[in-house]
Amino acid sequence: MYRGRLSLRRLRVLIEHLPPESATKTALRNAIPVEELERSTDAGRPDLAPWSGTETLLAAVKDEIRLTRMVLVAANGGKPGEFTPTPRPGIPPKSAQKSRRTMTDEQRRALDPRLRNQPKEA
Repeated sequence: MYRGRLSLRRLRVLIEHLPPESATKTALRNAIPVEELERSTDAGRPDLAPWSGTETLLAAVKDEIRLTRMVLVAANGGKPGEFTPTPRPGIPPKSAQKSRRTMTDEQRRALDPRLRNQPKEA
């Protein structure tokens, strides 16, 4: 029963230090607007994802089992398929992290002084 002895600051500290799987943390994560969750996904913030630590660990175990099975198939002369890790919310896929932009010739000339005197190709 609340008797007025718990300050709001203390209550905030207690909530912030709950385990990620707790009902309160899950409710707070589920209350995050979709737009903010998408922005946090781009930044790779798994702490804002709707999965708990247990689910993330279970996905990691699943990936390890799949990798072990692929190695076993390869060791016995088979041809295993391509491994794709289980997608996790809040963590962008590796393909999205490695997206590289190619520079145009003008951008290369602007960066490298040796290329500035080169004639432009038509």
